[in-house]
Amino acid sequence: MHIAWLGKKSPFCGNVTYGREITTALLSHNHQVSFLHFAADKSGSKDNQQKDSTQSPEVLLPFFYKSQVYTIPTLQASKVFMRSLRELKPDLVHASLTLSPLDFLLPEICEELDLPLIATFHPPFDSKLRNFKSSTQYLTYQLYAPFLARYDSTIVFSEIQRDLLVKLGVPSAKVAIIPNGVDEQKYAPGTSSLKYQLRAKKLFVYQGRIATEKNVESLLKAWKQCKFPPDCQLLIVGDGPLRASLQAAYSSEQNIIWLGFIAEEKRRIDILRAADVFILPSLVEGLSISLLEAMACGAACIATDAGADGEVLNEGAGAVIDTQDVTTQLKTLLPLFAQQPEINIILGNKARQRILERYTLSKNISQLEQLYTKVTSGKHLAGAMELRISDSSLKPFNN
Repeated sequence: MHIAWLGKKSPFCGNVTYGREITTALLSHNHQVSFLHFAADKSGSKDNQQKDSTQSPEVLLPFFYKSQVYTIPTLQASKVFMRSLRELKPDLVHASLTLSPLDFLLPEICEELDLPLIATFHPPFDSKLRNFKSSTQYLTYQLYAPFLARYDSTIVFSEIQRDLLVKLGVPSAKVAIIPNGVDEQKYAPGTSSLKYQLRAKKLFVYQGRIATEKNVESLLKAWKQCKFPPDCQLLIVGDGPLRASLQAAYSSEQNIIWLGFIAEEKRRIDILRAADVFILPSLVEGLSISLLEAMACGAACIATDAGADGEVLNEGAGAVIDTQDVTTQLKTLLPLFAQQPEINIILGNKARQRILERYTLSKNISQLEQLYTKVTSGKHLAGAMELRISDSSLKPFNN
């Protein structure tokens, strides 16, 4: 099957990881993938088509601005997108939505080209609407729902997310729950020399964007109040708009190490293998790939019940805390995890087992392939029925 994938390759965020992992897996399953994304055309080519490292066609869409959260395309982007689809002739379009105005034009474009259209809807959420950020995200769902109703199918990560879209008017038959997955062979427990290099006996890790919705400062406040000894360290892996201000206030004096963004996957895996505890204090989430990667590597995990993360860790696979008063809760939990190593071992093993049971990349791809088959078959069937009706209308009426 030939999939035209509309997604992100930069700047780095969960959507980038999702697109890379899924498209690589699809290629390994002998599908053809054309990757369309917003990027500058440095080659100067008129058709904006290149070849990436996997030798898949890559189409660069023009843009004014893009960030980890949203993208502003140029007025020509939709024309380049439509022209590219005409030339590529894919079996379907899968849009890993980038929060771009182009998202709202996709149903019209694909209807004109008679192409099935699937979306993966990533915006984070908090089903209980307990804070301003979650309310802002709820508006995003309200904005997108009328357009997602015109997609052939929309992929979400949990029952809560599906119920929210259905409540906002998306037909339930058009919403498919396919949780994120990780490569359990690559992300697995193993040896790491990082603790030795840092002279640490206990290693706590946060990995993700340093932004308001990730609530990193609540973690830093709790850590500072705990006053751990020098051999108990906190690693902050990632970058974002709040990094400079937070790094100035929380430093190595509190045993906090800022590593910034790490592009090399092997090094990120090495960090997760060394971690005793992984912490995700987000106010809103979708389904954190970083959390799944940490679980797969056998780290004990603490996360808020934002988005689907609480669902991932429920029933004993990790510690789930409320999105309110995160600092207070962590101030209680962090010393417990630091002083009771058996808790880390038990929860780390349970986290790994949860990944193997529910959140492997192979399960994700299997469900995705089933959805592709269902959607393309339904499109072909609808087209055949329309053709038969049209043909019958041309036949002379016999008395």
